[in-house]
Amino acid sequence: MSKEKQGIGKTVKKYRLQKGISQEKLARLADLAFPTIAKIEAGATPNPSIDTVQKIAKAFGVSIDDLMK
Repeated sequence: MSKEKQGIGKTVKKYRLQKGISQEKLARLADLAFPTIAKIEAGATPNPSIDTVQKIAKAFGVSIDDLMK
């Protein structure tokens, strides 16, 4: 697994913990399935789609670029 792919999951988790929300709540806010969020954070989803990343970024109120850092 590449560091970039792990980094997306780590960044999602970092933002989620900063906001003090559960994976389940993030899934609802982003209109995604709970397992999708869990897999991304665990690094098990190798290439989340741009649509998925966009939904997560919108739920956090950040840019896609912020999640990709």
